[in-house]
Amino acid sequence: MKDQAAKLRSKIKSVHGKYHAKTIAVVSGKGGVGKSNIALNFGLSLAAKRKKVLLFDLDVGMGNIDILLGKTSNSSIIQMFEKNLSIYDIIESGPNDISYIAGGTAGHEIFFLDQTRLEYFIEQLELLLRDYDYIIFDMGAGITRENIHFILAADESIVITTPEPTSLTDAYSMVKHILSHQETSIHLIINRAIKQKQGEETITRFSEVVSRFLHYNIHPLGIVPDDRAVVDAVINQKPFLIDNPKSKASEAIVKISNKFLGEIPGKKMGSGFLNKLMNFFAEE
Repeated sequence: MKDQAAKLRSKIKSVHGKYHAKTIAVVSGKGGVGKSNIALNFGLSLAAKRKKVLLFDLDVGMGNIDILLGKTSNSSIIQMFEKNLSIYDIIESGPNDISYIAGGTAGHEIFFLDQTRLEYFIEQLELLLRDYDYIIFDMGAGITRENIHFILAADESIVITTPEPTSLTDAYSMVKHILSHQETSIHLIINRAIKQKQGEETITRFSEVVSRFLHYNIHPLGIVPDDRAVVDAVINQKPFLIDNPKSKASEAIVKISNKFLGEIPGKKMGSGFLNKLMNFFAEE
């Protein structure tokens, strides 16, 4: 581990101000809240605005981005390690010219088993940061030792929850865990709201609790309604933004991406993602 830390720190010194990609970690406190579906359609909405977007499924072993797209991926992050491929060999194309990387079917430990794989993964990520405007990491639900590094290193985090009490409790625990490590930029999306008023009240209550007990002002991005069009799109294995662009859910995700772009400057001076990620691994 000492050798690994030394090598990663030496790499950190050479990484400064080279990149322009904005990194976004999409997270949830529990599964079943529609996180991957929101991440996919949010990415597609950004791509429709002529942004170069890569959706990276980091829910390794449980990923479903390719299923939501109705595609059978030729390769995944797992094959990159097993076959020593370039990361460009595993990038697939989707609607609106979005790029994506499938999660594969192995365990999470594939990323962090040994020093060689870790160094190779970081080298491949370095290439991607030069090529995209936005890299969206669809993280596995909850907090694990493996995914916390990506969440903390990302420029922005988006927490997905529903109005259900258990979902909100788990989302609060996620926000608390993130902030216990460092203060960062955290956004909030309420998914599957039965009515707009319910979604607004959920945002208000959640924001007040986070402010009162965690002393942090979370950034609400919007509300995605409980919409039959989303269910139909999943059955059709198409993103709802593509399957039914005039649906209430599609209109909501477009508003959310517009708000995000309004809050996050499009012109970027460089991403601190790689520096932070390498520092987290070097400190283990």
